[in-house]
Amino acid sequence: MANRIDSTFSALHARNQKAMIAYIAAGDPTLAATEALVPALERAGVDLIELGVPFSDPLADGIVNQLAAARALQAGATAIKVLECVRNIRRGCQVPIVLYTYLNPIYRYGFRKFQEDALAAGVDGLLILDLPPDEANTNPDFDIIPDLKQIRLIAPTTPDARIGQLTKNASGFLYYVSREGVTGERAEIAESLAERVAAIRATTQLPIAVGFGISSPEQVRQVAAVADAVVVGSAIVKKIAEWGAEADLASRLENFVSPLAAATKGL
Repeated sequence: MANRIDSTFSALHARNQKAMIAYIAAGDPTLAATEALVPALERAGVDLIELGVPFSDPLADGIVNQLAAARALQAGATAIKVLECVRNIRRGCQVPIVLYTYLNPIYRYGFRKFQEDALAAGVDGLLILDLPPDEANTNPDFDIIPDLKQIRLIAPTTPDARIGQLTKNASGFLYYVSREGVTGERAEIAESLAERVAAIRATTQLPIAVGFGISSPEQVRQVAAVADAVVVGSAIVKKIAEWGAEADLASRLENFVSPLAAATKGL
């Protein structure tokens, strides 16, 4: 069976369309809510979901996503329960799912065991924020099993000479962080975006996704003009925080995300 990430990007490429990627924290406000939100995001036009594995020290995340992780942990989310959540989602939803995670939770679980269980649950790829390729490539304990895509992050401060090292063993797609610092909404798109995406594209055939700070349809259109995918996270997570207690959370979020997803398709 082809990996859902590869199949999705291939289908979009054939239609000359860009991908919409949405980030949410698994378990925020509850794991049951997450099981409803993922299909709602798919209905809204989202092509791929980044599902955050809650962690107590999410150093790459801004305050919005930090609070989401804290809410999820308080509601009882664990790595084991996140995988159970994915299994439940897969009963009726086949949107590609990438787990956005720090190393600690999955290392404690057992790195190889976590991957095997994630794959069996229906996960398509891993984005491990604090596992640099230098460490991964020299430690066989951190090998990613072939059927899971290995998503790599590239920052605005990454030297050109290092970009090739980051893209060499990546798979699925590459995630370019468009701003320095942590996650969070921004008023403007970085002026250097097109130049940096071109530098990455010169080293790889993989699709390039751009995230951090994108929160409006206009910003989505700007990014989609130069990238293969647009990631929206904090703007969505903020709405989950605002509407988390509402019975119609899923439909509210679907309505909020629909214009963002449409913008990736030029609508």
